[in-house]
Parts: sequence; C-alpha cells; structure tokens
Amino acid sequence: MNATPAYKDPALPVEQRVEDLLSRMTLEEKAGQLFHSMLMMNADGTPVTETDGSILPFTTPELVEERFLTHFNLLGSYGARAMATWQNAVQEMAAGTRLGIPVTLSTDPRHSFTDNIGASFNAGAFSAWPEAIGLGAIGDPELVFQFADTVRREYLSVGFRVALHPQIDLATEPRWARQSATFGSDAKLTGELVRAYVRGLQGETLGAGSVSAMVKHFPGGGPQKDGEDPHFAHGKEQVYPGGMREHHLEPFKAAIEAGCAQMMPYYGQPIGTDWEEVGFGFNKGVVTGLLREELGFQGIVCTDWGLLTDSVIFGEPHPARAWGVEHLSVAERTARSLEAGADQFGGEQCPEVVVELVRSGRIPEGRVDDSVRRLLREKFVLGLFENPYVDPDAAAETVGRADFAAAGAAAQRRSLTVLTNTGGVLPVAGKPKLYVRGVDEAVAAGYGDLVSDPAAADLAVLRLRTPHEPRANVFESFFHSGSLAFAEPELTEILTLLAAVPTLVCINLERAAVIPEIAEHAAALIADYGASDAALLDVAFGRAVAAGRLPFELPRSMAAVAASRPDVPNDTANPVFPHGHGLDL
Repeated sequence: MNATPAYKDPALPVEQRVEDLLSRMTLEEKAGQLFHSMLMMNADGTPVTETDGSILPFTTPELVEERFLTHFNLLGSYGARAMATWQNAVQEMAAGTRLGIPVTLSTDPRHSFTDNIGASFNAGAFSAWPEAIGLGAIGDPELVFQFADTVRREYLSVGFRVALHPQIDLATEPRWARQSATFGSDAKLTGELVRAYVRGLQGETLGAGSVSAMVKHFPGGGPQKDGEDPHFAHGKEQVYPGGMREHHLEPFKAAIEAGCAQMMPYYGQPIGTDWEEVGFGFNKGVVTGLLREELGFQGIVCTDWGLLTDSVIFGEPHPARAWGVEHLSVAERTARSLEAGADQFGGEQCPEVVVELVRSGRIPEGRVDDSVRRLLREKFVLGLFENPYVDPDAAAETVGRADFAAAGAAAQRRSLTVLTNTGGVLPVAGKPKLYVRGVDEAVAAGYGDLVSDPAAADLAVLRLRTPHEPRANVFESFFHSGSLAFAEPELTEILTLLAAVPTLVCINLERAAVIPEIAEHAAALIADYGASDAALLDVAFGRAVAAGRLPFELPRSMAAVAASRPDVPNDTANPVFPHGHGLDL
C-alpha cells in the first residue's frame, strides 16, 4: 500500500505540504495553476459539459481534467442550493484528477443591484445591500465590516473562497463607468473602509473560515482619460495631469497593511509618467518594483481578465487588453506578464503557452514554481484540501437569511442622500394622492392613493437612472459611459412633470450626474446608490432615516467635467452639490 502523500497530511506545516505537492507536479499541472478562468453552470447545479463557444470556449471537464485548471470565476446568477450542488460536483471532478488538487472558486460582487457580466451580478438569492458607493456614502467602517462578514458567510456556504473585490479605485473622473463599485473620491475614507472590508472577508488572519480578498485595481484605476474604461481600446489611457498618482495609491497601502491576500492590477496604460507605458498587468516597475518591493505585498497577483488572447463576447470580436504590447504574440505577452511579477492570468485558459515558454527556455521553470507556491499555499491555508465540499441544505438556509436581508435593507435606507427639500415635502405626511414613475405601483400603493394623472396628485415620485451614452457594442453597453447630462427630449419631459406637480425625484448615482435644472425645480431630491422602492418610500414618509452624504461632487455642466483633471478628486468648477453634501430631515 502506498503511503499517504505528505501534502495530504494536515498535521504537517503548510510550507512542507506545498513543497511536497510541487515536487510531484508535471509542468502541465503547474501551468494550469496560473490560469483563473471563468465557468458557467446549468440551472440545476450540474456542470456545463457542452459549449457553443459564444462566451466560454471550453467545457468544465476540459478545463479541469485536460487543462489542469483549478481556479474559476462563476458567471451568472443561480439559486443557492444549485450553486452549492454545482460546487460539489466541480470539486468531485477535481478530486478525480491525478493529484486531486481542489478547486478555488471566485466571484465578482453579487450583493447589490448592478448586473454587468464583466464586473458584477445583482443580488439574486443573496442579501441585497447598496452598491459599494452607497457604503461610501454612509462612511461607517463597522457597517462595512458587517457587510463583508455577511458576504463571507453567504459565500462560504456555496463554496466561493475568493472575492474579486473590494474595488478601491478613487472616483475622480466623473464619467468613468466603474464608480458604483468604489467607495467614492475620498482616499482616507476608502482606506478606512477597505481595512474593515478585508477584516470582514478574511478575519484577523487567512484561514479555513476566510474568503480571500482580491483587491483591485492596482495602482488605482480612477484617472481614466475622458472617463472611458480600459476594457476597451479607446479607454486604455490612464493619465495624471494633476500629479496625484501617489494619492491614488493610499487605499492600496491600507489594504496591504490590512493583510489582503490577493491584488489585481488594472488594464490601464499609464501615459506621461515615469512608468513604462504598458498596461499594468505587463508593467514590471509597477507590479514588482512598486507593489512587491516598495509596498511589501507578498500575496497573489492576478491580472485582470483577458490580457493575453483575443475573444468573442456576445458574438462580437474583442482584442486582448494588451495595451502597449498589442504587437506581441500571445506567448510574448505571457512572458512579459510573468516577468512583471504576475502569478495568475484572469479570464484565460491557455496553459500550453506557459509550457512552451518553459520548454523553449524563454521562462525558467523556477519562475513558474514561485507563483505555483503562492497559489497552492492559499489553497492549503483556506482548508480546501481537508474540506472542499459544502452542504447544499446549509447553503439554502444561509444565503439570503432573514437577518442578512434585514441588515442589507437597513443599509439601503441609511445610504440614501437627501440633496434638497426645497418644497418642504419631506417627510411626507398622511396618505396623499401619489403619481409615480419608475416606481413599482404595488409598492407605492402602501404609502398613498395612486392616481394616473399627475394633475390629480398631491405628490409625484420619480425615479431616474444616471444618464449615459448608449454604446453599440453589446458588452460595452453594460459599461455606462459618456455624457452625464439628460438629453432631449427626456430632460424636457422631466421638467414638465416637475412644473405640473410637487415632485420628489430620486436619482440613482452609479456615477455623478449633471442635473442643475432638476435640482432647481424638484420639490425634493434624493440620491440612491442601490435601494429598493420600499427603501426610498420609507425615507420619504419618515419611516426610516437617510444618513448618506455624497461620495463625490455633482458637476454643474459637461463643460466643467471636460475641463477637470481625471486624477484630482472633486475638481469640477462650481459643482451643483459638493462632495459630502447631504441634509438631515
């Protein structure tokens, strides 16, 4: 009978177990560890064993059994029991491989309202909280800890062991599409909140009860030229005309001090600095020089998704996000990123490229071993080798549990920001005749008598989304970019309603919005960052207290936005509302 391998003995030190397992691995098995790919699942909790290639090119068995990948990011929203059942099926598949290395599952944020296949999923079965920007509007580290601890417990129940968050970029360019996932424009506050967030996910130290925090996007993705996003070639440039590069690093220093386990460099290509003008995932001066050597980060560095290979998303071609090294081959890009200091490639599944780089002598196998050590060590520390499975019954009881849902609902109400109450309509008294637009009538009926004609109403309630410019590309359409001002005829329609009846306007701020006319003519104006209709109406009718303060300023015009410096917080001239504005009722 063969003796039990040392790497399977929990009594041995982690480092000894890592070295034993590493010594048993083939080059192909090592290469598989360097890829953190995506998976989807069937709604019944079974793994995907067929694919049409429209989003994912490989089936689950191909990735696990043939390409030796063991790190996966789940795409899509599903029921808790189904996710737990699927997790167990994937772990069983991994256990059947030669070495039985367990799978580490990750997820983008899925506890709020935004649904963007490239960045986050709506809460679905999980407890629903405001977006991170709403937590920033509240500005309470203990609430952020409570949120992250809730996320940890819900994630653990279904098998997620890596959170592809928090996102601690600073919201300094008003047009940038990713602001709702940040804590706002304040570097000091963001640092305080990320400390609480990491502690809530990981605990005091990383262990069997932890979810590993992959903090992003190093070294700060906020200062995007013209606010365009570097998922796309026209948004690849990151600029610092205000000279505030160090300011954007401050939250990441706090995250490292808090012990975050992983870090994700952004896509952006720095322009006009002393950094090499290549995307951060290829940038040795940033990843090795700054992150590892200067800031002392010792954890896992995983690139953002899709740096190496071109892809087809929703039937449309997308080039690899290899900004500054577009001219290089896939193998050359892979080598550049490894040389820069990356341990893992997000959203890629081409381990054969790493194998060929080693066999050709382009990359020493010892460089691959360095990254594999970090990746295996985290699996051991998380306890995945001892207990990779979860209980589907417990998952069904834990995800969306009543107390978690109640805490999220309370946070939604607390995050709302009262910007104006010019007409003195808040808090609303009695049971008025209500005209609503953008509000679920079934919910509103619990607060007033609904009327279909605004002229017959005592009060109108209007919910609006942050304006954005439609983009023809399907994937890019999820990233709301461009102008922050309401276009005609929508603006005239809004102002006509405001002139006809006292109107409470609630605008969702996934980015800043240019709303000077609306602010002037609304009877009351509230900002939300992910909140239900019931949350809004509870605040409006005095049943709950709004405590949010603007996490960034609201500019007066698009001309002021265009004239502002993308790296400088709250830099527009004469804003309608300054950063930190908010009224108490």
